[in-house]
This record gives sequence, structure tokens and C-alpha cells, in this order.
Amino acid sequence: MKLEDIARLANVSKSAASLALNGKPGVSEETRATVLRIAKEHNYVPLKKIKKKYINPSSSTNYVIRFVGCKATDLIEDNYHNMPFFNELLGYFTNELKNYPFSLLISSIDSNSIREDLKRIEDEQPSDGIFLLGTNLTLQQIEEIQKIQKNLVVLDTCAPQSNLDFISINNYQGAYQAAEYLIKKGHHKVGYAESKTRIYNFSERKRGFFDALNSHGISSEDVNIYQMHGMKIETDTKNLADLQSDSSLPTAIFCENDYIAISLIRTLSTLKITVPEDISVIGFDNIPESKVITPELTTIGVNKQKIAQEAMRKMLANLERQEEDYGMHSFINTNLIERDSVI
Repeated sequence: MKLEDIARLANVSKSAASLALNGKPGVSEETRATVLRIAKEHNYVPLKKIKKKYINPSSSTNYVIRFVGCKATDLIEDNYHNMPFFNELLGYFTNELKNYPFSLLISSIDSNSIREDLKRIEDEQPSDGIFLLGTNLTLQQIEEIQKIQKNLVVLDTCAPQSNLDFISINNYQGAYQAAEYLIKKGHHKVGYAESKTRIYNFSERKRGFFDALNSHGISSEDVNIYQMHGMKIETDTKNLADLQSDSSLPTAIFCENDYIAISLIRTLSTLKITVPEDISVIGFDNIPESKVITPELTTIGVNKQKIAQEAMRKMLANLERQEEDYGMHSFINTNLIERDSVI
């Protein structure tokens, strides 16, 4: 992590962050406390000290690892590190640092200029490896990054045809689990709320959900599909107005993630449709907001700590050649979290 990363997270200028970190006057105590807290949470070390820092005494080398997120206006925004799912994931990565000889840099690059942006920041501060948040990226874009840094572990997506290292949620299993749960609760007339923007994770969730329905004799043609924004919580009465007048409403709707599920619950409330009495709703990801929405959201839980642990282990194995030189696709299984939005 660099000084500008601290400044961006604290929403202050780089100079203000520097004053706060160095105990100098010129910033408020509130700003100083915020900057120091963020620096502590992300194990910030000044760049000039990074190569001298040994986090793990069992290793003779300290590695500089970069965590890269690629922003895109339709899905992953510039402030992805403040979004619930990704913020939690980053938190687990920083917590795991104590167990590894790593110093972590956090960088955002534009998905439309991946090679140029990454080359620039790698020239400024070279890394020994990259954790790439690949949620919204194609394999071609991921391979552009590998051309610059071959020690690459890709997170939150997968390309089955690739020999690269991928650490991903078991999206298929999680959505299959959600469908099985709804059917067990007696819901055979179900709906599916999907993101307008399509990525690997959502496609796998859709495949798993419909495979589970088909295994119980429910045809995909009988499932109402609703399209919503995939990474923004909003009330969308325009696209969902038909729910208010539809005489054949589903008794339950599966949502591809919790953003969609929370937006759906808010929209249904505006349309005077009650959750779960009129329609049950289930999400995916278990973001913190799922526990504060009314009713609390039943969802598919994702073990973000396990993703961080597996990624750290694989990165160290690659750097110290502890394993044969071949790619690995790891899928972290999910668990069902029952709350109040499904009856």
C-alpha cells in the first residue's frame, strides 16, 4: 500500500495523509485518527522501508505483493475497496499478512487501459507478485496483466480453459444450494433476479440455480426473470412495475447477489408487496447490509477469509517454488445463512 492509497481511503489529500502519519500539525485530530486507523488496518509501511521489513522470521525474504482491482463503470467502481464484499475481502488479506513474508500494496487500474496503467505503477514500485481481483475481467485482460507480472493469483473469477491460478467462490454450488433450499421450503413457483451486466460469477450462479430446478422437474421456461443493477442498491419500480399487477407472481425470488436482493426488497416494499409474506427473497454473498435490511436477508455465505488464506498460500508457494509449476483452480464452497426473508 502506498501513501496515495491511504489518502484515497481516508478521502483526504496525499499531503494531509503525510502530515497525519508523521505527527505533524496542519490536520484535524479527526483526520489524523482516520488516517492512522486506515494505515494500521492495512499494515501500511513507507515504501523506503518495505524491503527492510521481515514479517515472517521463518522466511529469509520479504516480498512486495500488489493487490489490484480493475475499475469499470458498469460493475467495479474506483472505490471498490469501500464496497462491502471487496472491503471485507481486503480486510482478510491484511489480517493474513502477519502469517506471511509479504508487504501489501493496493492499486486501482482502469479496465480499459490495463497494460498501460499496470506498467506505470509497476515501474514506480515493482512487485514480486499480484493478487488480481478479476471479478469483471475477461481472460484476455487477465493475460495482459500476466505479461507484466507472471506471479499472478486471480481472485473471484475463473477461466476453466486457462492454466493460471484462480481462487474463486463455488458459485455453482452456492446457487444450487439456494434453489434446493427454496424447494424444500415449498416454493415451486420461483423467480430469478439477475444483474444486467454479465460476468463469470453470475453465469455460474444462474447455471447452478436452474440445474437444481431442473433436477426437481421445474422448467426454466416457467421461471420469471427480472433484470437489475448488479452493484448498486436502488429502488427500481420502473423495471419491476409488472410485479404489482402480475397475477402469477412467484412465491420466491433468488437474486444473483445481495445488492440485487436488497434493491428488490426495497422495491417490493414501495410496490406494497410484503417480504416474505407475499414473496420470499434470497441473496448471495452475505454482505454486512444483509443483516440490517428489514426483513434480514436470507443469503448464501461466502468464506472470504478462506479465499484470502488460499491465495496467500498459493502466492508464497509460487514465489518460493514450493510446488510444481502448474496452475491451480480452487473453489471455496458456500453455506446457507437463514434469516427472515424466506418462509
